[in-house]
Amino acid sequence: MPGMDQRELESRVKALTKVVAANEPPENALKLLETLKKDASPTEEMLRATRAGVFVGKLRSNPNKEIARAASELVIKWKKLVEQEKNSKLQKAKMGSPSAPAAASPPNPSSNASSAGGAKKAFKGDPEKRKFDTDGVSIKRTESNVRNQCIGLIYNGLAYRSIESETDVIARAVAVEHAAFTTLKGETPEYKKKIRSLFTNLKNKSNRDLGKQVMAGDISPEKFVNMTDEELKSEDQRKMELELEKENMKKAQVPMAEKSISDSLECGKCKKKRVSYTQAQTRSADEPMTTFCECMNCGNRWKFS
Repeated sequence: MPGMDQRELESRVKALTKVVAANEPPENALKLLETLKKDASPTEEMLRATRAGVFVGKLRSNPNKEIARAASELVIKWKKLVEQEKNSKLQKAKMGSPSAPAAASPPNPSSNASSAGGAKKAFKGDPEKRKFDTDGVSIKRTESNVRNQCIGLIYNGLAYRSIESETDVIARAVAVEHAAFTTLKGETPEYKKKIRSLFTNLKNKSNRDLGKQVMAGDISPEKFVNMTDEELKSEDQRKMELELEKENMKKAQVPMAEKSISDSLECGKCKKKRVSYTQAQTRSADEPMTTFCECMNCGNRWKFS
Protein backbone atom coordinates (compact mmCIF):
# COMPACT_ATOMS: atom_id res chain seq x y z
CA MET A 1 0.00 0.00 0.00
CA PRO A 2 2.10 2.94 -1.20
CA GLY A 3 2.64 5.74 1.28
CA MET A 4 -0.18 4.92 3.74
CA ASP A 5 -0.40 2.25 6.43
CA GLN A 6 -3.42 1.35 8.53
CA ARG A 7 -2.76 3.99 11.18
CA GLU A 8 -2.36 6.71 8.59
CA LEU A 9 -5.54 5.57 6.83
CA GLU A 10 -7.50 5.79 10.07
CA SER A 11 -6.01 9.21 10.80
CA ARG A 12 -6.95 10.57 7.36
CA VAL A 13 -10.50 9.26 7.63
CA LYS A 14 -10.87 10.84 11.08
CA ALA A 15 -9.66 14.15 9.68
CA LEU A 16 -12.16 13.85 6.85
CA THR A 17 -15.00 13.16 9.28
CA LYS A 18 -14.10 16.22 11.37
CA VAL A 19 -13.88 18.45 8.31
CA VAL A 20 -17.35 17.42 7.14
CA ALA A 21 -18.86 17.62 10.64
CA ALA A 22 -17.46 21.14 11.12
CA ASN A 23 -18.92 22.32 7.79
CA GLU A 24 -15.54 23.47 6.57
CA PRO A 25 -15.18 24.60 2.93
CA PRO A 26 -15.86 21.69 0.52
CA GLU A 27 -12.35 22.05 -0.90
CA ASN A 28 -10.88 20.68 2.36
CA ALA A 29 -12.97 17.51 2.20
CA LEU A 30 -12.33 17.09 -1.53
CA LYS A 31 -8.58 17.38 -0.94
CA LEU A 32 -8.65 14.62 1.68
CA LEU A 33 -10.80 12.41 -0.54
CA GLU A 34 -8.38 12.88 -3.41
CA THR A 35 -5.45 11.98 -1.15
CA LEU A 36 -7.21 8.79 -0.05
CA LYS A 37 -8.01 7.91 -3.67
CA LYS A 38 -4.43 8.48 -4.77
CA ASP A 39 -2.38 7.07 -1.88
CA ALA A 40 -4.57 4.49 -0.10
CA SER A 41 -4.92 0.93 -1.36
CA PRO A 42 -6.32 -0.76 1.75
CA THR A 43 -6.92 -4.46 2.23
CA GLU A 44 -10.25 -5.87 3.34
CA GLU A 45 -8.86 -6.37 6.84
CA MET A 46 -7.80 -2.73 7.06
CA LEU A 47 -11.18 -1.48 5.90
CA ARG A 48 -12.89 -3.61 8.52
CA ALA A 49 -10.53 -2.57 11.29
CA THR A 50 -10.71 1.16 10.56
CA ARG A 51 -14.31 1.24 9.25
CA ALA A 52 -13.01 3.64 6.61
CA GLY A 53 -15.42 2.29 4.02
CA VAL A 54 -18.39 2.99 6.30
CA PHE A 55 -17.38 6.63 6.88
CA VAL A 56 -16.60 7.35 3.26
CA GLY A 57 -19.76 5.52 2.15
CA LYS A 58 -21.92 7.92 4.19
CA LEU A 59 -20.48 10.85 2.26
CA ARG A 60 -22.11 9.56 -0.93
CA SER A 61 -25.32 11.21 0.31
CA ASN A 62 -23.60 14.51 1.17
CA PRO A 63 -25.56 17.61 0.01
CA ASN A 64 -22.46 18.83 -1.83
CA LYS A 65 -22.49 17.05 -5.19
CA GLU A 66 -18.69 17.21 -5.61
CA ILE A 67 -18.09 15.55 -2.23
CA ALA A 68 -20.76 12.92 -2.94
CA ARG A 69 -19.22 12.17 -6.35
CA ALA A 70 -15.65 11.93 -4.99
CA ALA A 71 -16.82 9.65 -2.15
CA SER A 72 -18.64 7.37 -4.61
CA GLU A 73 -15.54 7.08 -6.78
CA LEU A 74 -13.42 6.21 -3.76
CA VAL A 75 -15.87 3.54 -2.58
CA ILE A 76 -15.93 2.00 -6.06
CA LYS A 77 -12.12 1.93 -6.12
CA TRP A 78 -11.90 0.25 -2.71
CA LYS A 79 -14.54 -2.33 -3.66
CA LYS A 80 -12.51 -3.26 -6.73
CA LEU A 81 -9.37 -3.61 -4.59
CA VAL A 82 -11.18 -5.93 -2.17
CA GLU A 83 -12.52 -8.04 -5.04
CA GLN A 84 -9.03 -8.27 -6.54
CA GLU A 85 -7.65 -9.31 -3.17
CA LYS A 86 -10.28 -12.06 -2.81
CA ASN A 87 -9.72 -13.32 -6.35
CA SER A 88 -5.97 -13.37 -5.79
CA LYS A 89 -6.36 -15.45 -2.63
CA LEU A 90 -8.68 -17.88 -4.36
CA GLN A 91 -6.27 -18.20 -7.27
CA LYS A 92 -3.36 -18.93 -4.93
CA ALA A 93 -5.44 -21.50 -3.07
CA LYS A 94 -6.31 -23.26 -6.31
CA MET A 95 -2.70 -23.21 -7.52
CA GLY A 96 -1.51 -24.61 -4.22
CA SER A 97 -3.80 -27.68 -4.34
CA PRO A 98 -3.22 -30.59 -6.76
CA SER A 99 -5.82 -30.98 -9.49
CA ALA A 100 -8.07 -33.98 -8.91
CA PRO A 101 -8.97 -36.47 -11.68
CA ALA A 102 -12.48 -36.39 -13.14
CA ALA A 103 -13.60 -39.56 -11.34
CA ALA A 104 -12.09 -38.62 -8.01
CA SER A 105 -13.71 -39.32 -4.68
CA PRO A 106 -15.81 -36.56 -3.00
CA PRO A 107 -13.69 -33.51 -2.04
CA ASN A 108 -12.37 -33.14 1.48
CA PRO A 109 -14.58 -30.65 3.39
CA SER A 110 -11.59 -29.20 5.22
CA SER A 111 -9.79 -28.35 1.99
CA ASN A 112 -12.93 -26.67 0.65
CA ALA A 113 -13.22 -24.60 3.79
CA SER A 114 -9.63 -23.38 3.54
CA SER A 115 -10.03 -22.49 -0.13
CA ALA A 116 -13.28 -20.60 0.39
CA GLY A 117 -11.87 -18.71 3.36
CA GLY A 118 -8.65 -17.75 1.64
CA ALA A 119 -5.98 -16.91 4.18
CA LYS A 120 -8.42 -17.09 7.10
CA LYS A 121 -8.06 -20.19 9.20
CA ALA A 122 -10.06 -21.35 12.20
CA PHE A 123 -8.21 -20.99 15.50
CA LYS A 124 -6.43 -24.12 16.66
CA GLY A 125 -5.69 -24.36 20.34
CA ASP A 126 -7.50 -23.97 23.65
CA PRO A 127 -10.26 -21.39 22.99
CA GLU A 128 -10.73 -20.79 26.71
CA LYS A 129 -7.16 -19.43 27.00
CA ARG A 130 -7.28 -17.08 24.01
CA LYS A 131 -6.02 -13.51 24.40
CA PHE A 132 -4.72 -10.97 21.90
CA ASP A 133 -1.13 -11.35 23.10
CA THR A 134 -1.13 -15.16 22.99
CA ASP A 135 -2.84 -14.98 19.57
CA GLY A 136 -0.04 -12.69 18.38
CA VAL A 137 -2.44 -9.88 17.46
CA SER A 138 -1.46 -6.21 17.64
CA ILE A 139 -4.04 -4.00 19.33
CA LYS A 140 -2.38 -0.74 18.31
CA ARG A 141 -5.18 0.44 16.07
CA THR A 142 -5.54 4.04 17.25
CA GLU A 143 -3.25 6.79 18.56
CA SER A 144 -4.69 6.42 22.06
CA ASN A 145 -3.27 3.86 24.48
CA VAL A 146 -6.57 3.83 26.40
CA ARG A 147 -8.56 2.96 23.27
CA ASN A 148 -6.03 0.31 22.25
CA GLN A 149 -6.30 -1.34 25.66
CA CYS A 150 -10.09 -1.31 25.33
CA ILE A 151 -9.79 -2.95 21.91
CA GLY A 152 -7.62 -5.62 23.55
CA LEU A 153 -10.20 -6.15 26.29
CA ILE A 154 -13.01 -6.63 23.78
CA TYR A 155 -10.77 -8.94 21.71
CA ASN A 156 -10.17 -11.11 24.79
CA GLY A 157 -13.92 -11.26 25.45
CA LEU A 158 -14.85 -12.13 21.86
CA ALA A 159 -12.02 -14.66 21.47
CA TYR A 160 -12.95 -16.50 24.67
CA ARG A 161 -14.32 -19.94 23.68
CA SER A 162 -14.30 -18.89 19.99
CA ILE A 163 -12.54 -20.58 17.08
CA GLU A 164 -12.98 -17.59 14.74
CA SER A 165 -9.81 -16.41 12.99
CA GLU A 166 -7.64 -13.74 14.62
CA THR A 167 -8.41 -11.44 11.67
CA ASP A 168 -12.16 -11.65 12.19
CA VAL A 169 -11.94 -11.22 15.96
CA ILE A 170 -9.73 -8.11 15.84
CA ALA A 171 -11.91 -6.57 13.11
CA ARG A 172 -15.02 -7.05 15.24
CA ALA A 173 -13.25 -5.83 18.40
CA VAL A 174 -12.18 -2.63 16.62
CA ALA A 175 -15.73 -2.08 15.35
CA VAL A 176 -17.23 -2.55 18.84
CA GLU A 177 -14.71 -0.20 20.47
CA HIS A 178 -15.32 2.44 17.80
CA ALA A 179 -19.08 2.19 18.33
CA ALA A 180 -18.59 2.66 22.10
CA PHE A 181 -16.18 5.56 21.54
CA THR A 182 -18.63 7.30 19.19
CA THR A 183 -21.79 6.61 21.19
CA LEU A 184 -20.34 7.63 24.56
CA LYS A 185 -18.53 10.73 23.26
CA GLY A 186 -14.89 9.73 23.64
CA GLU A 187 -12.81 8.36 26.50
CA THR A 188 -15.39 9.20 29.14
CA PRO A 189 -15.99 7.32 32.40
CA GLU A 190 -19.17 5.93 30.80
CA TYR A 191 -17.12 4.66 27.83
CA LYS A 192 -14.67 2.82 30.10
CA LYS A 193 -17.50 1.43 32.24
CA LYS A 194 -19.32 0.16 29.15
CA ILE A 195 -16.19 -1.58 27.80
CA ARG A 196 -15.69 -3.34 31.15
CA SER A 197 -19.36 -4.35 31.22
CA LEU A 198 -19.21 -5.79 27.69
CA PHE A 199 -16.04 -7.72 28.54
CA THR A 200 -17.56 -9.12 31.74
CA ASN A 201 -20.67 -10.30 29.92
CA LEU A 202 -18.63 -11.86 27.10
CA LYS A 203 -16.53 -13.79 29.64
CA ASN A 204 -19.54 -15.00 31.61
CA LYS A 205 -19.63 -18.79 31.26
CA SER A 206 -23.42 -18.85 31.50
CA ASN A 207 -23.69 -16.42 28.57
CA ARG A 208 -22.13 -18.54 25.81
CA ASP A 209 -24.22 -17.24 22.92
CA LEU A 210 -23.46 -13.53 23.34
CA GLY A 211 -19.99 -13.61 21.75
CA LYS A 212 -21.22 -15.87 18.94
CA GLN A 213 -24.05 -13.46 18.12
CA VAL A 214 -21.67 -10.47 18.01
CA MET A 215 -19.15 -12.30 15.82
CA ALA A 216 -21.88 -13.55 13.46
CA GLY A 217 -23.30 -10.04 13.07
CA ASP A 218 -26.64 -10.99 14.62
CA ILE A 219 -25.85 -8.25 17.15
CA SER A 220 -24.25 -5.26 15.43
CA PRO A 221 -21.48 -3.29 17.21
CA GLU A 222 -23.84 -0.30 17.54
CA LYS A 223 -26.60 -2.42 19.09
CA PHE A 224 -24.09 -4.23 21.31
CA VAL A 225 -22.82 -1.05 23.00
CA ASN A 226 -26.37 0.24 23.50
CA MET A 227 -27.66 -2.90 25.19
CA THR A 228 -28.49 -2.54 28.88
CA ASP A 229 -27.04 -4.84 31.53
CA GLU A 230 -30.37 -6.67 31.61
CA GLU A 231 -30.41 -7.13 27.82
CA LEU A 232 -26.84 -8.46 27.85
CA LYS A 233 -27.80 -11.30 30.18
CA SER A 234 -28.62 -14.71 28.80
CA GLU A 235 -32.01 -16.34 29.33
CA ASP A 236 -30.41 -18.76 31.80
CA GLN A 237 -28.95 -15.86 33.79
CA ARG A 238 -32.35 -14.19 34.03
CA LYS A 239 -33.95 -17.42 35.26
CA MET A 240 -31.22 -17.96 37.85
CA GLU A 241 -31.54 -14.40 39.16
CA LEU A 242 -35.33 -14.72 39.33
CA GLU A 243 -35.01 -17.92 41.37
CA LEU A 244 -32.45 -16.26 43.65
CA GLU A 245 -34.74 -13.28 44.13
CA LYS A 246 -37.62 -15.57 45.08
CA GLU A 247 -35.38 -17.42 47.54
CA ASN A 248 -34.22 -14.17 49.12
CA MET A 249 -37.82 -13.00 49.41
CA LYS A 250 -38.69 -16.19 51.29
CA LYS A 251 -35.74 -15.72 53.65
CA ALA A 252 -36.70 -12.08 54.23
CA GLN A 253 -40.22 -13.03 55.29
CA VAL A 254 -39.63 -13.53 59.03
CA PRO A 255 -42.45 -15.60 60.51
CA MET A 256 -44.54 -13.84 63.16
CA ALA A 257 -44.11 -15.02 66.68
CA GLU A 258 -46.74 -17.42 67.95
CA LYS A 259 -49.38 -15.60 69.98
CA SER A 260 -50.06 -16.52 73.61
CA ILE A 261 -53.53 -16.41 75.20
CA SER A 262 -53.82 -14.70 78.61
CA ASP A 263 -56.69 -15.07 81.07
CA SER A 264 -55.39 -12.19 83.19
CA LEU A 265 -55.52 -9.44 80.52
CA GLU A 266 -58.90 -7.80 80.11
CA CYS A 267 -60.22 -6.15 76.95
CA GLY A 268 -61.08 -2.53 77.64
CA LYS A 269 -63.88 -2.67 75.11
CA CYS A 270 -65.87 -5.84 75.80
CA LYS A 271 -64.39 -6.59 79.26
CA LYS A 272 -63.67 -10.21 78.31
CA LYS A 273 -60.49 -11.94 79.47
CA ARG A 274 -59.79 -13.78 76.23
CA VAL A 275 -56.77 -11.77 75.04
CA SER A 276 -53.89 -12.96 72.87
CA TYR A 277 -50.56 -11.15 73.02
CA THR A 278 -47.06 -11.02 71.54
CA GLN A 279 -43.99 -9.13 72.70
CA ALA A 280 -41.24 -7.42 70.70
CA GLN A 281 -38.26 -5.17 71.39
CA THR A 282 -39.25 -2.04 69.47
CA ARG A 283 -36.95 0.43 71.22
CA SER A 284 -33.43 0.36 72.67
CA ALA A 285 -32.25 -2.71 74.57
CA ASP A 286 -32.52 -1.04 78.00
CA GLU A 287 -36.21 -0.19 77.43
CA PRO A 288 -39.00 -2.64 78.30
CA MET A 289 -40.50 -4.78 75.55
CA THR A 290 -43.75 -3.70 73.88
CA THR A 291 -46.75 -6.00 74.31
CA PHE A 292 -49.24 -6.21 71.42
CA CYS A 293 -52.72 -7.37 72.45
CA GLU A 294 -55.79 -8.57 70.54
CA CYS A 295 -59.13 -9.51 72.01
CA MET A 296 -60.18 -12.93 70.74
CA ASN A 297 -63.83 -12.01 71.43
CA CYS A 298 -64.35 -8.62 69.72
CA GLY A 299 -61.07 -8.10 67.79
CA ASN A 300 -60.05 -4.98 69.69
CA ARG A 301 -56.28 -4.30 69.46
CA TRP A 302 -53.96 -2.26 71.70
CA LYS A 303 -50.38 -2.18 72.94
CA PHE A 304 -48.48 -1.20 76.08
CA SER A 305 -44.94 -1.23 77.41
